[in-house]
Amino acid sequence: MTSGASATDAELARLASVNLNLLVPLMALLEERSVTQAAAKVGLSQPAMSHALRRMRTLLGDELIVRQGATMMLTPRASELIAPLRQALQQTARIVTSSSFDPAVDRRVITVACTTSTSFVIGSALARLIAERAPNTELRLKTTNMTSPTVFTDDGVDVVLLSQKFPTQLARERLYDDRWVVLAHSSAPEGASGLELLTMLPHVAFDSSPHRIRPYEVLDEQGVQYGVRDRITDNLMVPHLVAHAGGVAVHRYRIAAAFSSYLDLRVEEFPFPLPELGVDMVWNPWLADDDFRSWMRDILVETAVSLQIR
Repeated sequence: MTSGASATDAELARLASVNLNLLVPLMALLEERSVTQAAAKVGLSQPAMSHALRRMRTLLGDELIVRQGATMMLTPRASELIAPLRQALQQTARIVTSSSFDPAVDRRVITVACTTSTSFVIGSALARLIAERAPNTELRLKTTNMTSPTVFTDDGVDVVLLSQKFPTQLARERLYDDRWVVLAHSSAPEGASGLELLTMLPHVAFDSSPHRIRPYEVLDEQGVQYGVRDRITDNLMVPHLVAHAGGVAVHRYRIAAAFSSYLDLRVEEFPFPLPELGVDMVWNPWLADDDFRSWMRDILVETAVSLQIR
């Protein structure tokens, strides 16, 4: 017998002495960070979950979850367990389930993370398509700028729709492209170019301090003179202010196009070259359900195509 086989046999022998039924309540506890909520999630009584927690603490030699003030916190060891445990349980579920992912009957929660702006562009169409193709699932849109892998481990996100400007070490695939445009009220001087609008009208600017968005850096580099009338920290409110109070703004084309369908707006091209603003799909690296991931990728691409933003 080879040493590799011996090691495998030893690992299997150790597993035979472990109550693997504890892994499901352990996952619930790590996700919910509450004995009561974890018990309800897996259908156990609270005393049964408390008993399971004591056994898990003994098995793993760690407290797993501790109270800090009014909240329950995971220990560092418990946080490290989330990703590999979720992957192991997903793979186990695939082994014991006779059929592959079937959107017609599947009842999972599908979690997509993205910025509020991306959710505004694609969220409604995505929700409609998933409701049509997978009627028993629940779509959870988590609006966030978070790019840390904790969005996958702590929040159970299946895929992040990540703006090109945010870096990540994970593989990414382009979903759709975007670009900067000039946004003004339809009553702005007829025939004026984007550059002329930027110099003659007061600006409604997205307040992204301490950083500035790239178009304004370019305007300064080009020596363009302009005046800012309003600053707002909510990017999606900028088109509303322009539509109802006049002025000019620099915004993403996809957002501007969506608002133009029901606000009195005019869209012109930004007058200077700028890099495109892509939105990419970044998949949970611990997502073991390949059939679901392939289906979900097709759904996202179809959504983008239906909005003519592919």
